[in-house]
Amino acid sequence: MFRFVIPVMALMLCPMIIFAQRDTVSQADTLTTNHELEEVVIISQRTPSAKVSKPLGSLDNYLGSANTVNMIRRGSYAWEPYINGMASERSVITIDGMRIYAACTDKMDPVTSYVDITNLSGANIHSGQSGSTGATIAGSIDLERKKGSFGKKAFDATIFSGFESNNRQKIGGGSLSYAHPKFFTDIDFSYRGAENYKAGGGREVPYSQFTKYNTSLTAGYQINEHEQVETSLIYDHAVNIGYPALTMDVDFAKAIIGSVEYVRHHISPTIKLWETKLYYNNVVHRMDDSKRPDVPIRMDMPGWSKTVGFYSMLQGENEKHRWQTNLSGHRNRSLAEMTMFSNDPAEKDMFMLTWPGVLTNYGDVFMEDEYRISSDWSTDLSAGIAVHNNVVDNQFGLESLKIFYPNMQRSKSRLLKRASVLFKYNKKAWNVAAGLAYGERAPSVSEGYGFYLFNSFDRFDYIGNPEMKNEKSVSGNASLSYNLPDFSVKLSGSWFFIKDYIIGRPRSGLSVMTIGASGVKVYEQLEYAHIFNTSIDLYYAFLQNFSWSGRLGYRRGTAREVNNLPLIQPVTYRSDLGYSLNTFSVDLAVDGAAKQNRVNPEFGERPLPSYAILNLSISNRFAFGQQSMLIKAGVENFLDKNYTTFSDWNRIPRMGRNFYCNVVWNF
Repeated sequence: MFRFVIPVMALMLCPMIIFAQRDTVSQADTLTTNHELEEVVIISQRTPSAKVSKPLGSLDNYLGSANTVNMIRRGSYAWEPYINGMASERSVITIDGMRIYAACTDKMDPVTSYVDITNLSGANIHSGQSGSTGATIAGSIDLERKKGSFGKKAFDATIFSGFESNNRQKIGGGSLSYAHPKFFTDIDFSYRGAENYKAGGGREVPYSQFTKYNTSLTAGYQINEHEQVETSLIYDHAVNIGYPALTMDVDFAKAIIGSVEYVRHHISPTIKLWETKLYYNNVVHRMDDSKRPDVPIRMDMPGWSKTVGFYSMLQGENEKHRWQTNLSGHRNRSLAEMTMFSNDPAEKDMFMLTWPGVLTNYGDVFMEDEYRISSDWSTDLSAGIAVHNNVVDNQFGLESLKIFYPNMQRSKSRLLKRASVLFKYNKKAWNVAAGLAYGERAPSVSEGYGFYLFNSFDRFDYIGNPEMKNEKSVSGNASLSYNLPDFSVKLSGSWFFIKDYIIGRPRSGLSVMTIGASGVKVYEQLEYAHIFNTSIDLYYAFLQNFSWSGRLGYRRGTAREVNNLPLIQPVTYRSDLGYSLNTFSVDLAVDGAAKQNRVNPEFGERPLPSYAILNLSISNRFAFGQQSMLIKAGVENFLDKNYTTFSDWNRIPRMGRNFYCNVVWNF
């Protein structure tokens, strides 16, 4: 109890919102409804803000600062976003509205791993069905690209560099943009390379190294005052990626993401914007264990994912209505395989398909409308319907699954429905919102068609189940906030009742494929599950130059038959005290969590003690005429505490004391 009291006192005495919330982030967002259920994490700007905790930090750190997002960590690289305490299968993650499917059966390459903060301006995080970009239960994240604008002829350039002491991470890169009345272009490049990190106390965590290269290009041409075309390309390539929480590492992971977009403004008095995009992406990922010693049997596990798609969106206003319609569709092919190399030359290597060439065909229609009832009251209504079709296009893979499901068909189609209503009251400093929503989703490729996928957390092999029904959710949400220039407070909460909840359960009588596995689990559906989320955010500015912010959050997840759901956040908190004078700032922050006692041993979890860590930073911006330089230095985990959190896969320890320095030069 005493170990928890100290951090709570620090929260009270050292009175956080280190991410920014706003209602609009681009022209396309100016009519977006349901703002009360949206968080916007500002990632990158032309002139980086000194208020950002670490300007050259990873995207994982930025997303993890949001109320509704937890990042599940399997190493130093490519953390998996959980929205509202739910795994990534229950959410939709897009890049500028583009659907992308990961290529790894072990979730070592979430969509967020194929971009970098240098080519993003922000992340729009929607909870539940709010602002839905597809069939989802938990919510959605849209990573918004950073791009230029038309204007007076001008060049703008940035060079940045960073270093972190703990894992000797080196960061470098730059960007160049050109503006013209009829044309703009942006190009950027970044490099990140890290060695193994050390946990608190100095113990090295092996296989935690990584190297990442990322480059991005956007260009636009203005046809006339109200019409323009834009194109974008991202190439991301990571190599030699270690995963200390898993039994395998990654030789390489790479993606090509491209799009062409047509935008037209002010089409009529009621139609303000028409935006249409065609896109394509190709993701390749290869796991291997060639650098691990004493492996019983060597394995090679490549995966491929290709997606082609489109969306077309209209936004408009009509008297008391602000509305949006969106038509979208995509086609994806996911294929993954595994080869086990025998140590005995006389024995043959074993090959199998872990994703049997699954085609996903998806079409979606979505509409939302914000209706202003009075000067203080308004309501948001949204509805969407999608057609989801899976096809197993590999005969060998189909026959393998028919061992377990003799009557399964090559193709299966589903109808996915969603709808939401939100009531809002805004008067002076008060904002109140409450709503209800309904959503459905189809099983993911792994849940429906995975073949002997090993989970290193609970040490079970998993087999998909194509015969499952749609997972369905009824959710409620509410928020209350009070905002003044020097003080604000927001209390928010949500509750999800999920019917036909998909989860892996042990199945007796099946032989394991992985050496050392504890058994085989098959994806099944529980009758229901409950997930409750709540948080409170506070901000207070005082004595002209000081500010304090704080957050307290909690989640609870239960389900029939399994009691506690795995990987659910306990009570967590953050307290941030800042001082700023002109371009100079200092920041002191405390991050921590209470004990984690509500665990599920069936899924490999064990209780965790409470912890609190201290972070310090100092920054200043120097101006040289039209040029500027931001220098920010700090130390994370100042007391070098050895700790782990609920979101650390297999309870791998977090990084110990880490000194860092970021330099960003704009000219």
